[in-house]
Amino acid sequence: MAEQLKAFYTEKVTPKLMEQFGYANIHQVPKVIKVTVNRGLGEASQNAKALESSLSEVALITGQRPVVTRAKKAIAGFKIREGMPVGVMVTLRAERMYAFLNRLINLALPRIRDFRGVSPKSFDGRGNYTLGIREQLIFPEIEYDTIEQIRGMDVTVVTSANTDEEGRALLKELGMPFRDN
Repeated sequence: MAEQLKAFYTEKVTPKLMEQFGYANIHQVPKVIKVTVNRGLGEASQNAKALESSLSEVALITGQRPVVTRAKKAIAGFKIREGMPVGVMVTLRAERMYAFLNRLINLALPRIRDFRGVSPKSFDGRGNYTLGIREQLIFPEIEYDTIEQIRGMDVTVVTSANTDEEGRALLKELGMPFRDN
């Protein structure tokens, strides 16, 4: 599955982007460097079971064991002390990255209720794209009966593009369903 997207990138996307932006060298063509999946857990500081279920869900979705992120500072208003778990995170590269992107674009996003496309405005100014997912049920690996609570996550696609326009063109060619705004 990952080989399909990578082969599609090298055979179809690279020549198209070289022609569109007038790159002289193949190494100037933007590519996807990594994909980061992050889930914040507000209630994990009080509920250890929420942390365990999030670890297993994110591992199931990404195919890689997530890292527990911990609070750097104590915040009394949120009842958080320094070192408490506040989220889980996975950084995907190479084959796992392409496999996850392929599943996200072709399987998960079309399963969103009333889906009209993802926002084309979620770029950071340097060609990286961040997508917020409201529920983990859109991934086919997650069964409805096994989850205890619906939780969202953030997916950040880091590219080597210099501008948002180049990053948008790269992701659009890879099949990311942007809506027309």
